[in-house]
Amino acid sequence: MTPFIRIEGLAKTYLMADRRLEVLRGIDLDIARGEVVALTGPSGAGKSTFLHLLGTLDVPTRGRIRFDGEDVFERGEEGLASFRNETVGFVFQSHHLLPEFTALENAMMPGLIRRIPRAEARRKAAAMLERVGLGDRLEHRPGELSGGEQQRVALARALSLSPRLLLADEPTGNLDPQTADGIHALLVELNRSLGITAVVVTHNERLAQALPRRLRLVEGRLA
Repeated sequence: MTPFIRIEGLAKTYLMADRRLEVLRGIDLDIARGEVVALTGPSGAGKSTFLHLLGTLDVPTRGRIRFDGEDVFERGEEGLASFRNETVGFVFQSHHLLPEFTALENAMMPGLIRRIPRAEARRKAAAMLERVGLGDRLEHRPGELSGGEQQRVALARALSLSPRLLLADEPTGNLDPQTADGIHALLVELNRSLGITAVVVTHNERLAQALPRRLRLVEGRLA
């Protein structure tokens, strides 16, 4: 069976003034549909770069990433933007919520960007906010929410259109241990109930141990 994601010889090099910085040095990896992968490693190992390539926010220097057998980097820029909007949900350490909008309006953003009817975007966002435990916080703005609640809004936003892939970069990095544990449990439950494929970059060993597959990136290679 073709894996959902197949990564072959993935490498990324940046030109820094008069030198070349090799961040990723040839990664081969298969990720099955519905699998949750924790990616750990020291700072500077290339974890965020790997996630950005996987989400097509950056382009590989060498190698391929295939989704259901398709090398999406063969699409043009417009095709890649469409792929991201339809296939990938992103959650970052900083939640990047818009402070002037409510939790519901923030969670509706992917639907509005995709230009689905506003009522449908509202329904999907409200349902996902309910699912992450914020059904009574729809009209609250980010400044009226705790850090953990803000990250739950970010998760609801990422998942409101049922993407096939969730990419999370240090999703609990700014949270206290108790709140982080709640986000850990939520990620596991959402994977179990929605069957979503997820790659989670983390320094948090408790989160990594809670996820079924753990990989470690060291000096641009999988250890």
